[in-house]
Amino acid sequence: MEKSLRVSFEELGGRVASVWEGLRPSTRGLVERALQPAPAPGGSQSRAAYDARSEWELSRLLAALDDRAAEAGQQQQQVLSAEQSSELLRMADACAFVLQHEARTAEVFAQLLERALRASDYARVDLIADTITARLAPSEICELARNPAPALRAIAQEALAQKPTSALIDLLGDPVDAHVARHALEIQADDYGSEEAGWVVNTLERADESDEA
Repeated sequence: MEKSLRVSFEELGGRVASVWEGLRPSTRGLVERALQPAPAPGGSQSRAAYDARSEWELSRLLAALDDRAAEAGQQQQQVLSAEQSSELLRMADACAFVLQHEARTAEVFAQLLERALRASDYARVDLIADTITARLAPSEICELARNPAPALRAIAQEALAQKPTSALIDLLGDPVDAHVARHALEIQADDYGSEEAGWVVNTLERADESDEA
């Protein structure tokens, strides 16, 4: 890591150094590879199998790095040099890059979206939203759609509406996810003109009327 990072972890802050020391070697390797220059076109790069623990570890590291950057920005005096600030941002971006390509949980994608929204990086928000649609299971997207932040709920709801109608129908039997899935079906019916989704929504509405009668 010393070759890819130009300052020591102690210079980046005690919490950052502590989290880094607690990472397993395999997780450190993910960050180290992300900090290396991009491979030449046509070069091959091995892809490790998904590791839920690495996702959790990288999420903790990214939180520590972002918190340190925010803390430094709020101080009256310069607590980090220009080089330290640059390395802090570079390492945080590397963690976010790995997570965007590997994460599979609503919690981590909420973290990535919040980070991109704070930076007003809307191109990054769009990329993350596309990744959510392609990678997360419908139940994970439902969890993201219950996030307290309205912007994250809207992004997740739109991502869920991109899923096959059959996958949303399967969620209607889940007492936790049913409401979110129904809203996604309504989007498919109203905004995308899905006849199948429209039929399901009409059936649900008739069932509601029967229950109220």
